[in-house]
Amino acid sequence: MDTNVILLLLLVPLIGSLVNVFFGKKLGNGSGIIATVAVLISFIISLLAFIQVNNSKQPIEIELFEWMALANFKVNFGFLLDQLSLLWLLFVTGIGTLIHWYSTNYMKNDENYAKFFAYLNLFIFFMIVLVTGSNLLITFIGWEGVGLCSYLLIGFWHKNQSYNDAAKKAFIMNRIGDLGFLVGVFILAFLFQSLDYMTIKEALLQGTNHQINMWIGWAALALFIGAVGKSAQIPLYTWLPDAMAGPTPVSALIHAATMVTAGIFLITRLNFVFDLAPHIQNIIAIVGAVTSLFAATIGLVQTDIKKVLAYSTVSQLGLMFMAVGFGAYEIAVFHVVTHAFFKACLFLGSGSVIHAMGGEQDMRNMGGLKKFMPATYATFLLATIAISGFPPFSGFFSKDEILLTAFSHNPVLYVIGSIASIMTAFYMFRLLYLTFFKNFRGTQEQKNHLHESPAAITIPLWILGILSVVGGVISLPGNSWLNSYLEPIIVNSANAHPHVLGTTEYILMAIAVVGACIGLFIAYSKYIKKGELPPADEEMTGFHKVLYNKYYIDEIYMRVIVKPIYTLSVFFRDVIEVILSEAIYGLGKIADGLSLQGKKAQNGNIGLYLFAFVFGICLMLYYLFIAR
Repeated sequence: MDTNVILLLLLVPLIGSLVNVFFGKKLGNGSGIIATVAVLISFIISLLAFIQVNNSKQPIEIELFEWMALANFKVNFGFLLDQLSLLWLLFVTGIGTLIHWYSTNYMKNDENYAKFFAYLNLFIFFMIVLVTGSNLLITFIGWEGVGLCSYLLIGFWHKNQSYNDAAKKAFIMNRIGDLGFLVGVFILAFLFQSLDYMTIKEALLQGTNHQINMWIGWAALALFIGAVGKSAQIPLYTWLPDAMAGPTPVSALIHAATMVTAGIFLITRLNFVFDLAPHIQNIIAIVGAVTSLFAATIGLVQTDIKKVLAYSTVSQLGLMFMAVGFGAYEIAVFHVVTHAFFKACLFLGSGSVIHAMGGEQDMRNMGGLKKFMPATYATFLLATIAISGFPPFSGFFSKDEILLTAFSHNPVLYVIGSIASIMTAFYMFRLLYLTFFKNFRGTQEQKNHLHESPAAITIPLWILGILSVVGGVISLPGNSWLNSYLEPIIVNSANAHPHVLGTTEYILMAIAVVGACIGLFIAYSKYIKKGELPPADEEMTGFHKVLYNKYYIDEIYMRVIVKPIYTLSVFFRDVIEVILSEAIYGLGKIADGLSLQGKKAQNGNIGLYLFAFVFGICLMLYYLFIAR
């Protein structure tokens, strides 16, 4: 029965993808319905499995067959449904279902409608493989699969060359991180003769020595590099903002529920490895905090509605990495869940706006949309309040947990995280005010076509908006269901981060709320009270221009890394390859010349052949009996 559960969970979205590949054009709009139902079935299966595991406290583990064996090293083709994987499955398939439903209307006029849903189903399939694998090799299949699907979906509108470039950028930058992932896998395979999570965990719980701890540190660093690439942290973050090239539902899926959460999942899954490398945990916390602040500063001045949300994702992921760096894995997971709710709502809400604006994404050309799109505005407002950290919305609880943990571990990183949170409140309400308030600033033609989106778009928005409000109940201070639920997964969860509120905690919570209010009021003062608008691109000067151009990091990468590699490749192509080719062709010409001379001796003269035969025998006899 358990085998059937896992096989159904995996195969249903894969079958949905294949159906759309082979029969999508014949099915028409029905291809979207089939894809949505496929993911919905996976969600229902995940929910049933979640209930079973939550009641029995026993994970579902299936080994289908022995995949490879070499001496003492063995890898099974197996899957694991435990507390962590099932939690991920619930929001991957749940939010994935809503995004599929939304897409049935959003993409209805696209000429490649069926292909889009084939890719979307395939994305869900690989994410399920990633989170359910019982060993690192199965996880790596899913890891690479979501990378492939992100490439296909970011460059979905492939007739636009800039979109193709964005897809290639995401694919190549993730390969850099994936090399780190593989190095970490090889080290763990060398140390434990296994890649199975439970085997490695049991071996480490039995104790280690200094030499193993040293190698564990290198493995943790390599795996963290893999997580940095997939979850867009400094320095491998620049692909994620460019991923906005894909259709908006793709942005929602990547940013909220699937690909970017994989890094947090991997580190949490291997918490027993990272706990033995505290120096690597310190690096993770610092990288997360710096990324959070760095991305937030860029988000302050962006004018593309999706770019603001993209840098917001990078910043929020930075907070999650800061939490796992402190060993607060359950708190990072908490923020992953709440972030999935409000970020999916925000991206789908931005898609609703873009849909109504005829493809316009520049907030300078929007304004006053709340009277035309009340449902989109209301849900966007709920998600904005949640991500800004106002109580009692979900983002307040998860973000406040991270800041409380940071304060107790590293006050400097606490300050950095707090400043990033204030900036979050500012740029999110800036986005809200520029998009939905004051007067409409677009063209008259755009104004004539403004309308609320249909139910297939607004109903998923309302569901996600409500989840953005109430999602925090899974981990309330003093009564955290999530902490208890994840206790079998987190090795050091018993005493790590108890939910105890004292005077200090209440003061810190108050400071966080005041910080969010400061961000809100600055945005209100600038964009509502004073009616300011972001300047035109050519009018930007000073540090504002630096922020708008994202610190010119892409240009620096292009100058320092890409162009030298390109120049080197041109040198090898035009010089080294030519030399090698000429050398190889020269040897061929020599052989050809010798063969031309040699074939002259093959003239059919038997006397000549006998002479050569006798002469050869004489040489052999001379060498064997006389020369020695």
